[in-house]
Amino acid sequence: MSKRTKVETHPKTIFNVTKNKVVVENLQMATNPWTRFWGLMGKPGMPEGVDGLWIEPCADIHSFFLRFEFDAVFLNKEGEVLHLMERMKPWRISKFVKGGRVVLEMDGGQIARLGIQLGDILQIQH
Repeated sequence: MSKRTKVETHPKTIFNVTKNKVVVENLQMATNPWTRFWGLMGKPGMPEGVDGLWIEPCADIHSFFLRFEFDAVFLNKEGEVLHLMERMKPWRISKFVKGGRVVLEMDGGQIARLGIQLGDILQIQH
């Protein structure tokens, strides 16, 4: 199996502490240079069985070589939502988010569906 096709999944969820609800049930982690580099590039959508991609460390993203729209939630090291990008289209670049430490990428429309707002606190739960 090549490194590019290896999916690092974990039995972890993302919980919105502010809203007291689960945001992501099946999380994929991108926490090393290789997995952060590839992210979702070249995929037709979120991988099967995955609800979100946790990219850390990260303060800005791009959607080059992506083939679908997605939502991005930018968090600081405490898990506070600093910036939201809804339905980011392919071939775009986000702004650099000062204080950003993590980006959570999800299918397009999830930010609105889940009611995620600036200032919410998101945490990984095992």
